[in-house]
Amino acid sequence: MTNIFSIDVEDWFCVYNLADRIRFADWADYESRVERNMARLLDLFDRHSVQATCFVLGWVAERHPDLVREIERRGHEIATHGYSHRLLTQMTEEEFHRDLSKSMEILTGQARRPIEGFRAPSFSVTRQTPWAARVLANAGIRYDSSVFPIGFHPDYGIGDAPLGKYQLSESVLEMPMSCVKIGGRRIPCSGGGYFRQFPYGVTRKLMRMCNADGRPVVFYLHPWEIDPEQPRVGKMALSKRIRHYRNLDKTEERLERLLSDFRFTSMRRALGFE
Repeated sequence: MTNIFSIDVEDWFCVYNLADRIRFADWADYESRVERNMARLLDLFDRHSVQATCFVLGWVAERHPDLVREIERRGHEIATHGYSHRLLTQMTEEEFHRDLSKSMEILTGQARRPIEGFRAPSFSVTRQTPWAARVLANAGIRYDSSVFPIGFHPDYGIGDAPLGKYQLSESVLEMPMSCVKIGGRRIPCSGGGYFRQFPYGVTRKLMRMCNADGRPVVFYLHPWEIDPEQPRVGKMALSKRIRHYRNLDKTEERLERLLSDFRFTSMRRALGFE
């Protein structure tokens, strides 16, 4: 089975885990490392003949337009991650509309193909955001990949959401993050922090179980997750420190193994939108 590879294209200082230490207003003051990290990922994809979907943060695209063009030139899909990386659960419907519109304007001016996909920062399409699908549809988005069908995470998740793709609304398809049900519990096998926290053998087993259930894995990663040399931020809660920094030095080697063990393509291609 061919799975789906996605990258949330944001810099190391954009992440929600650091939001109480680094203000959005100060982002421009920090060292940007997103271009060099994306170059490593793009080279890795080339070696393994992988096409990916890149959910690009509008703030990053605004400052690195050549990066967006290079991602697309090398055969990958450009989708949107919003503009400011604010969680939808921290915005009103009108604020989300403005944030998404700004991102769409920037990316549409840089990419050759239409922007059809969206992923919310920190998977923040939840029961608290019933208006999200309406905003996405009005922006011309055809699919969303923001719902995490789990109920244990403090910041996101819809515990009883379907495990496979479904209609978020009449015109917006939902491609949820992948989980496997074991003994009544839903275990993520989608990548990101879970990819770094679990031993690689566990991830591989869970992904094979997901495929055996007839579902492609929707896998995600951030460019900063292959960058163990990124600046460190002090005075973080222990849980956030573990989620952000643990096993950064192992991610790239694990990724090489993953791309050898499984086949991947972009969301657009997997959905037959090409």
